Amino acid sequence: MKKSRFSESQISQALKEHEAGKKVQDICKELGISANTFYIWRKKYGGMDSAMLRKYKELERENTKLKQMYADLSLDHRILKDVVEKKL
Repeated sequence: MKKSRFSESQISQALKEHEAGKKVQDICKELGISANTFYIWRKKYGGMDSAMLRKYKELERENTKLKQMYADLSLDHRILKDVVEKKL
């Protein structure tokens, strides 16, 4: 997964500024991002504070590691199953 240039607090701050009434174009120009990126952030992280956002990203990283571990174990299982079938 690609590492974001922005910290959780920066993303959270940008979303709070928008909720306070600041225009999306102004926020995007200030951060150097596209409006599309901002709306993706809003869809994904809307309503979260920086602590919740940090926890969410930590859980995403852990989930990615677990998926990789499952894929490795599944491949090992498949290989062992094929070896056992050949012996029979």
